[in-house]
This record gives sequence, C-alpha cells and structure tokens, in this order.
Amino acid sequence: MIVNIISLCYLVAVVLFIVGIRWMAHPDTARKGNLTALWGMVLAIAAAFFTPGLENIVLILVAMVIGTAVGLWMAQSVQMTAMPQMVSFFNGMGGASAALIGLVEYGGLPGHEIGRGSVLMASVILGSVSFSGSLVAMGKLQGVLKDIRVNKVLGFMLLLSAIALAGYVLTADAAHPALVYAVVLISLLYGLAFVYPIGGADMPVVISLLNALTGVTAATTGVLYDNKVMLMGGILVGSAGLLLTLLMAKAMNRSVLDILFKSFGSASGAAATGVAGDQTVREINQYDTAILLSYAKKVVVVPGYGLAVAQAQHIVHDLEKALAEKGVELIYGIHPVAGRMPGHMNVLLAESDVSYDLLVEMDNVNPQLPSTDVVMVIGANDVVNPAANDDPSSPIYGMPIIEVSKAKNVIVIKRGMSAGYAGIENPLFFLENTKMLFGDAKKVLTGLVAEVKNM
Repeated sequence: MIVNIISLCYLVAVVLFIVGIRWMAHPDTARKGNLTALWGMVLAIAAAFFTPGLENIVLILVAMVIGTAVGLWMAQSVQMTAMPQMVSFFNGMGGASAALIGLVEYGGLPGHEIGRGSVLMASVILGSVSFSGSLVAMGKLQGVLKDIRVNKVLGFMLLLSAIALAGYVLTADAAHPALVYAVVLISLLYGLAFVYPIGGADMPVVISLLNALTGVTAATTGVLYDNKVMLMGGILVGSAGLLLTLLMAKAMNRSVLDILFKSFGSASGAAATGVAGDQTVREINQYDTAILLSYAKKVVVVPGYGLAVAQAQHIVHDLEKALAEKGVELIYGIHPVAGRMPGHMNVLLAESDVSYDLLVEMDNVNPQLPSTDVVMVIGANDVVNPAANDDPSSPIYGMPIIEVSKAKNVIVIKRGMSAGYAGIENPLFFLENTKMLFGDAKKVLTGLVAEVKNM
C-alpha cells in the first residue's frame, strides 16, 4: 500500500512539473507556474521520506536545511546581472551530485552487473563533465576566466579515454576502485577542455547544453534508484535543455553538428572587415536626444547586457512612461540571445514592471524598423551588428540580428567604443544615421527622462 501511495505522489509531482513548465511560458502565469512546480518538488521530497528501508534520515534533514538556507540566501542576494552565473553554478552542483552518487553506488555494486554499472558510469562521466564545465562557464561569465585555446582533438581523446576506461572497469573480472576515480578525473578534465576555448558570445548555447547534460544525469540517477519522479524530472530538464540548445544554435546561426563536434569559436577580437580606422563617429548629447525622442512617433529600445550591468531597467521604464505621456509609441526589441542567457532581457524588464505586450521578438520587430523614427540601443552590441549581414569574413556572419541600421535614426548608449562580448568591431557605430551617446546607461537615461519631461 505504501509503495502505491508513493508512486501516486510521484505521478502527481510529475504532472505538477509539466503544468508548471507550461505556465512559465508566459509572464502572466509564470509566477503561478513556478509555485506549481515548487509544490510538485515538495510533494516528491515528502513522499521520498516514506520509502521503505530509508536510513540516515537525520543526516538527510541536516543536508536539506543547509542546502535550503544557502539556496535562499543566494536567491535573495544575487544581482540580476549575475543570474546566469548562479544558473551555471546550480547546474554544476547538479552534475556533481550525480557523479558523487555514481561513485558511492559503484562501491557496493556486485560484479558483472553491466546494465546497472553502465548507468552508474554514465552518471559519473556526464556529471563530472557538467560540473567542471559549468564552473568554467560561471568563471567566464563573471569575467575571472579567459579563453584558453585547447586542441579539440585532445579534448575528444579525453572523452574517448573516459568512456574506454569505464568500459574496461565494467568488463574486468576484479574491482578497480582507482580506475573509477581515474574516470572521474579524466571526465573533469574533458569538461575543462570542452568549455575553456569557447568565446563569451557562445556562452548561452553552452549553458543550455550543460543544463541538458545535468538533466540526463538526473534521469540516469532515477533509473539507478528506480525513482520515477527523478527519471521524469531528468527527462524534462534534459529535453528542455536540448530544445533550448537547438533554439540558441539557430539564433546564432550555428548547426548542431558544429556545437557537438567542432569548437564553438572563441572571441578573436578581430575587427570586422570594411570598418576603416578613420571613419567618423557622430556624437549626440542628452538634450538633442530628448528632442528626437519627444517628437518621434515611434521609438524602439533594444536592450543588452550593458543595461543589466548599469541596473537601468527601472529608468528605461520611466522613460517609456514619460514618452507615452507625449503620445510617443515605445516598444522593446528583444533578441533571443541578448544578455548572458536566454530570456535575460525579458526577466530584466519584467522586474521593472514593463508590460509584456511591449516586448517584441526579433522576427516581429525587424519589419517595423524601416518606419521607426528612433531606435535606441542600450548596452547591446553583437545582436545589432550589421556585419552579421554584410561581412562574410566576420565571425558572426549569418547570425540573425535586430536590423537597427534600417531605422531613420539610431542612438547607441555606450560607455565607450569597446567591442562587444564577441570581441569584434561594430560598423553600426560609423553609419550616417547612427549617433553615439557616451556614458553610464543609468545616468544617461536619468538625464533623458528629466529632459523629456521638461519639453
């Protein structure tokens, strides 16, 4: 009877996960979806405590209290700009957990259990890769780790070595604990070799791919313990991560084969062809910008990571309201990979109470740009770089962009003329219809709001 009740609770938990994910697809129901999935997890954890033969309950409770306290503290204290780093960290912890479970369980595995042993080795290898790779991704997003060139053949040799060694351990007549730890070490090294060469502009794809790997490790752990909710939860995370990887690859004009079997392409820092060093940069001041905005009929704001760094999302909402009082239509053009992770700009603007109806995806905003009076680019660079359309030699050539250069006037708010996250020059800055408004985004926007209100 108790086993049937536990299974029913797990089934209800999985349904809550699925419904929660479905509701999180739209901002109006996202909070409800998050809470629904949360209650599904609470139900699954509570049901697990009634598992027959469960031991060390006190230690489990102590670990849960510590983990909950740390998680709450991180969630409350993390800045919106550091959210991708936290996602990478939590993703790495999931991989580490799966690897540790595999190590512990393998020690008590009877000989010649190839099926169960294969699941354990999959958890060890994938979990270790996800752990070390996620930590490197976090370091790169934080800016404390730089690109390091690693021969991709060497990387794949490490992966093949880990798989081959795992196969030998599974088929050997005697137990080889040292070799199991060697599998872990090689897998950790492969995770480093896998992520280190990757440039910052490709990091959203990396995060989603590592997230998919962690989901797979959760699913293998579910198989290991015959735990249906872990299996289904892992499948949900793995499939969602894979779908997100495919979407990000499409948004960055990369094929899945390039992602899986080739280097992602590190930031080279090379300037785009055709951008002459003596081209003129046209500056504009806050007053003239305020005039352009106040007398425009339609304005499009394209936000980027610089907006998040400056914590200027609330000020840009104030500008939106000030222009609305003057009858100016303002919408936000959102690129799929703007920021440091998918949906970063959507969450950032939602935090400042920007209406979701004003957030327009790239494919829908591009046809509107030729009739737009002013496009204001705030902290974005690579996602508006016309070299993606015009320069076959550019590393981002072919990547879909928000085509702001087609607007009547373009105002770019930046601290200086530095290259974007991809490390390449942006010809947009030198076009005749582009004006540069230099300064910290928050201070500049605060001044613009005051100027617009005074007109």
